[in-house]
Amino acid sequence: MKYQETVTLKDGRTCILRNGTDHDGQALLDIFILTHTQTEFLIDYPDEITMTVDEETKFLKEKTESENEIELVAELDGTLIGSAGIWCIRDREKLRHRAGFGISIDETYWGLGLGRALTAACIACAWAAGYTQLELDVLADNEKALALYKSVGFAEYGRNPRGIKLRSKGYRDLVLMRLELKSAAY
Repeated sequence: MKYQETVTLKDGRTCILRNGTDHDGQALLDIFILTHTQTEFLIDYPDEITMTVDEETKFLKEKTESENEIELVAELDGTLIGSAGIWCIRDREKLRHRAGFGISIDETYWGLGLGRALTAACIACAWAAGYTQLELDVLADNEKALALYKSVGFAEYGRNPRGIKLRSKGYRDLVLMRLELKSAAY
């Protein structure tokens, strides 16, 4: 799946949203580890990330060649500052209408509209791939992410009490959210 768009951030700088390619393996792995160091809102701790550069490169190549999955990168002045992606929940007839969604951004660039831009890009890609439902899990404590997801049409459909255990705060609830793409404005 292919995608490229230039977006203007709230501070006036332009950022390129595009497919991560096999040439981005090292840079994407670096930003992935950095973002997981900056917040506990993401699913892994940095010391749990075991993917190698070769594995990341292969992953990006597969996503670029996929018809229904994508890994996007956000590039600002030649540097990767975030990523987001969609993937098929399960490639079985009864479930292939559902896509998962994930996003991570260097906290230096939080509040500039990049999260909204990457989310909108993933919604557009999910729609183009033929999905009718986009899904995510988010920590109940992550108020900014919850507000963003609700503002673009995601709705809570349940909670997983004690769905995640943080090293610093113990058990936390996960909010399960979904977006029906047939009614999305993208």
